[in-house]
Amino acid sequence: MYELKTEKFSGPIEKLLEMIEEKKMEITDLNLADVTADFLEYLNKIKEAGELEPRVLADFIVVASHLILIKSKALLPSLELSGEEEQEIEKLKDRIRFYREFKPTMALLKKRWEEKNISVSRPLFAGRPTIFYPADNIALKTLQKSLEEIFKTLKELENNGQPLESSLIKLEEKIEEIMKKLTERGLDFDKMAKERGKPEVIVMFLAILHLLARHAIKAEQKSKFSGIMIKKVS
Repeated sequence: MYELKTEKFSGPIEKLLEMIEEKKMEITDLNLADVTADFLEYLNKIKEAGELEPRVLADFIVVASHLILIKSKALLPSLELSGEEEQEIEKLKDRIRFYREFKPTMALLKKRWEEKNISVSRPLFAGRPTIFYPADNIALKTLQKSLEEIFKTLKELENNGQPLESSLIKLEEKIEEIMKKLTERGLDFDKMAKERGKPEVIVMFLAILHLLARHAIKAEQKSKFSGIMIKKVS
């Protein structure tokens, strides 16, 4: 819901809100239809400039498509929209309203950040020495018993003598594993995931999604719930 604004770039919601505020309009279907032409003109300008990344440009195109839908509905009152289309329009209006309410807070946070050397404290503890404040129901014997249990556990780990194996599964490692195992015939995800723990399978699936997003591989599934074949992109 938040679009980053820098000196050289305003996100689509930020730009749309600027256009609405310039014309002193409320956020309604009719008013959004009125600013559609201006927004599309701005979109053409940034496309011609060619300074935006494809992902950022895609954000503008998504908002523009919703505005065109609203414009079409305003010009053709008999036009029937699907439930999903109506929901997308409401989401767009909610985002603009949220951004309008949040915008002053962004300016305040920016100002505070630029001031630097800011510290935040609890007024309750102002002027008091830095000491440990236990709860009223904690007794000395309770603390002693808890510490003894901690040291006992640490002692058992030390006496065990076996190194602790990390259960951390790195996404980068799974990406590398998938690319190494890929052959010209492809790779069967189900066979690769067989006899592996659930956490590892999840990370493997995330690795596949990452590679798909980078267009490094392609995935095929002949039918619903059938096996997934992974192949190299030629």
